Amino acid sequence: MRFFRIVGKCIKWTLIFFFTSTILAVIIYRFVPVYYTPLMAIRSVEQLVDGKSVTCHHKWVSLDKISTHLPNAVMASEDQRFLEHSGFDWKAIKEAHEENIKNKEQGKNKFRGASTISQQTAKNVFLWPGRSWVRKGLEAYFTFLIELFWSKERIMEVYLNSIEMGDGIYGAEAVANQHFKKSAALLTKSECAIIASTLPDPRRRNSGDPAYRKKWDKRRRNIERQMTLIRPFPTKKE
Repeated sequence: MRFFRIVGKCIKWTLIFFFTSTILAVIIYRFVPVYYTPLMAIRSVEQLVDGKSVTCHHKWVSLDKISTHLPNAVMASEDQRFLEHSGFDWKAIKEAHEENIKNKEQGKNKFRGASTISQQTAKNVFLWPGRSWVRKGLEAYFTFLIELFWSKERIMEVYLNSIEMGDGIYGAEAVANQHFKKSAALLTKSECAIIASTLPDPRRRNSGDPAYRKKWDKRRRNIERQMTLIRPFPTKKE
C-alpha cells in the first residue's frame, strides 16, 4: 500500500508540475518574443548528422513590421477559417478524414491534413514534428491553451515568426531577407502568395528560386484569388 501511495504522489506532483509549467510558458509567450523553438533545435541536429553546416536564419519582428498581405496569404493557403474557429476547424477535419478514407480505398498514397494555424503554432513553439498520437494529443492541449490565453493577432504574430519557410529559414523576416533581399514589411502581395505556397513542404519548395516561382505560378495566382474571398486579417488601423 505504501508503494502505491508513493507512486500516486509522484503522479500527482508530476501532473501539477506539467500543467503549471506549460500554462506558465504559454502565458509568458503571450508577451515575450519566441526567439528559438524545438523545431530549430531539431533541424540543427539533423544538419549536423547529415554532415552539413548548421544554418538557422531567424529574426523576430513584430506583426506591424510584416507585410499586411502575408497573414491573408497564409490564411488563404493554410486556414481560411482562422478568424472564425477556436483552434480546430471541425469542418476541415471532417472533409480531410473523408478524403483520406477515399484515397485509401482507391489505393492512393495521399494524405490530407487539416491542421489550423493555431495547431501549427502550438506544434512549432512547444513540440516536435511527427504524427504520433502522443504528439497530436499534446498539440491539441497547447492549441487550447494558446486560443485561451492569446489573441488571434498574437497567434498570427508568433506563427509568422516561427514557421519554417525554407531550409534553415524560420519566419517572415528571414525568408524576406534570404529569398527577396528585403524586409518582411516590404513583401508584395505576389511574394506573400508564393511564400504561402511553399508552406506544406518549405524545405523542398524554395520561394526564392525563379524555377519554383514559374512552376507554381498557378498555385500563387489561386492563393491571391482566395485572399480576396476570405475574411481579411485585421490591421491595427482597423
